[in-house]
Amino acid sequence: MLRKLIISLGLFCIVTCITVASEKETKQLVKIDEKVKEWGLKDTENKIHSLKKLSEEKKVIVLIFLATQCPVVDEYIDRINSLNNDYKEKKVQLVGIHSNKHETIEEIQKYSEKHKLEFPILKDPDNELADYFNARRTPEIFLIDSEHFLRYRGAIDDSRKAPKNHFLRSILDLVLEGKIIPEKQKKTRAIGCLIKRVRKTDIDRTP
Repeated sequence: MLRKLIISLGLFCIVTCITVASEKETKQLVKIDEKVKEWGLKDTENKIHSLKKLSEEKKVIVLIFLATQCPVVDEYIDRINSLNNDYKEKKVQLVGIHSNKHETIEEIQKYSEKHKLEFPILKDPDNELADYFNARRTPEIFLIDSEHFLRYRGAIDDSRKAPKNHFLRSILDLVLEGKIIPEKQKKTRAIGCLIKRVRKTDIDRTP
């Protein structure tokens, strides 16, 4: 009887711990149409960029999770630069985020210079921002409006080679025009390379 009670208590503790961990994990994630918390990351020059500072006088912030060694990102670089050129005068701020654990500041800086990325490029060393947005791939997009609400997440468009549906451009135009985003357009499936995460001691989110 005593042995059964000990086993039951042990199982209860395990289930409780898993439940608490899961709840903690859920609370750390931001979802579509929820307000994004304030955050800050350093660029390759060791300068801190915060959400508040980045969004000053901007109507939209577009976070793009990038990687220095991802062929899919390489295929999208020209389109990313075109997006920046086409929308920067419309008060849209692109921000590149590098969350891969193996990427060094030097590699990120060289990649940025090679591809002439003319927007802030930030390092997410402990995957805190990637975890908060639940970013899984590169490139993956997260669009934040002027009130700091997450309005879109997913792909830039529908094809690595010959896109027909330009998801991000469509959402940007809707937000800039003050129009409502249809529910089915708020989230798409990002394609690309998996983000290589730092192993966490409490919850391992490594793919």
